[in-house]
Amino acid sequence: MKLNYDRKSKDPTYFIQMGIRNGKKTTTKNVKRIGKHSELLVITPDPLAYAKKQVEEFNKEYQEGKIDMSFKVDYTEKLSATKDISSRSALLNVGYFVLQNIYHDLKLSDFFKDIKSNSKITFDCNTINRFLTFARILDPKSKLGTFDRLDSYYEMPSFEYQHILRFMDLLEEHYDNYLEHLYTNSESIIKKNTSVCYFDCTNYYFESEDEDDEYVDEATGEILKGLRRYGPSKEHRPNPIVQMGLFVDGNGIPISMCINSGSDNEQKCAVPLEQKITKMFNNKQFIYCADAGLGSFNIRKFNSMGGRAFIVTQSVKKLSDKLQKAVFNDYDYRRISDDSPITISRMKEFDRFNKENLPLYNDTVYKIIDADNAIDVGLYEEKIYKNGKSRMVKSKALLKQKIIITFSRKMMEYQRHIRNAQIERAKNILNNKNVEDVKKGPHDVTRFIKRTSKGQDGEKASDYYEIDHSIIDREEKYDGYYAVATNLEDDAKSILAVNSKRYKIEDCFRVLKTNFNARPVYHRNRNRIIAHFMVCYTALLIYRLLENKLDQYGTHFTTDNILDTLRNMNVMNTQDAFYTATYTGSQVCTALNGIFNLGLDKKFYLPKELNKKIKKIFN
Repeated sequence: MKLNYDRKSKDPTYFIQMGIRNGKKTTTKNVKRIGKHSELLVITPDPLAYAKKQVEEFNKEYQEGKIDMSFKVDYTEKLSATKDISSRSALLNVGYFVLQNIYHDLKLSDFFKDIKSNSKITFDCNTINRFLTFARILDPKSKLGTFDRLDSYYEMPSFEYQHILRFMDLLEEHYDNYLEHLYTNSESIIKKNTSVCYFDCTNYYFESEDEDDEYVDEATGEILKGLRRYGPSKEHRPNPIVQMGLFVDGNGIPISMCINSGSDNEQKCAVPLEQKITKMFNNKQFIYCADAGLGSFNIRKFNSMGGRAFIVTQSVKKLSDKLQKAVFNDYDYRRISDDSPITISRMKEFDRFNKENLPLYNDTVYKIIDADNAIDVGLYEEKIYKNGKSRMVKSKALLKQKIIITFSRKMMEYQRHIRNAQIERAKNILNNKNVEDVKKGPHDVTRFIKRTSKGQDGEKASDYYEIDHSIIDREEKYDGYYAVATNLEDDAKSILAVNSKRYKIEDCFRVLKTNFNARPVYHRNRNRIIAHFMVCYTALLIYRLLENKLDQYGTHFTTDNILDTLRNMNVMNTQDAFYTATYTGSQVCTALNGIFNLGLDKKFYLPKELNKKIKKIFN
């Protein structure tokens, strides 16, 4: 700050003038009026010396962060005219400073620096990747939508839209190295729990009705399928889809991913991806955990070697007759809580409304069945014939494993409650609708409706519909039962505890689809489709690392709590002199500032103060 006055005037007015650097803009502004020369003569014989002393005191207060400013406000001043079609918000987000901390620790700037040194590109790959990632978390839109909103971030990054597209091509070219770099450097932020690795698949739909054709690989001459293909959509949409396979560790932190054609069998992507992470782990032993759809014979066989192990859910209905007989043999069942013996009939018959039976109602019982012969489990494997064709055949290989059967009274009642509601809907269909007009499916309520055709000789038969109680009885037989297959020798309680945490990977998919709007996908170029999901994966990794850091400090918050806080952490430029926080204090805000020591819990910020925070993170 310096003293400003008209040196030619006989009765000048003294002001304190501040030099302001706001981004690339530099200006000066009179922030405080000291007084006119004639006015100051009343209190001091030397007004100029007095004014200089006021400037010194103001500078001291400025260093302490407490200053008294005065501004002239013109209520008739008009907004500046622009060429924008619609008005834009003048708020600037600073919540991404928190994400920038983690992004910096991933050392992605070094990764892109190496790429840039070996190429002729002129744009800043790291800046593009940073703000594509931050935008996916804070303001998920299409790439063009993100480009249009770059001025909503405090740094106001500047790059062209074509640079985003070129960057995505470049990112896909370094797919494996990029994912390996993220895994290696995330280890220094949060210690990974890779003793158990959870795997699952999902798919994402496109805003298109045309699937990709097959194409010839220019390097190998191999005929490959396009990514956007029709397949069984998780959301039952009639659009082409692409498939994502994801591995997460025991804390739900992403380890690696794969992107495949939407028409591929999801079981075929597990082993190739697992081979990659085994290499990243330097052949460290771990437990593969997945649901029944990703627990085929080949997957179990692969995880029976190299010191690995598996825990996969198993459909009780698909067990062989021999094993089902063992399941329903009401013998050798034990309670999980204390390992005391109990029968299934006892679990089904006790009075659940008796308070003394509450521990039993909340308990689960189990039985362990040896199933070393894979045939007994009803598994299938792919057999390739000499002519190159293949088909799924019943496995005849031995696989050491056991099946843990569990039964829960609470689960039994829940499943029957759901079924009873479906039966009521089926009865309503019989009474009010034409059964043939109702859409049918394996889990549709019309499965409970039986058709009987009756008619005399020479006459057209008539159809009669009624509730099929045999199907109800057949389904009720399995109510409350659950099965897990494993080759571990650990106790049942420990194995079931590991399996119960599969929800962590489901939650990752929920965050990607719901909070990060990873779908629908608007790209059609193969490289950019894959790059889109690499950005989404980076966003998920950064968010999960942030969430785990909060958990480590004993401050757990929901996804919505965290994202709402980061998205609302905006500041407003006030007269180019300082920034005013437009967000309120919260528990999440306090926790984030406590962990990362960013000091983003104040009402006002000087431009140079926010600039220093950014520089501090980068350094």
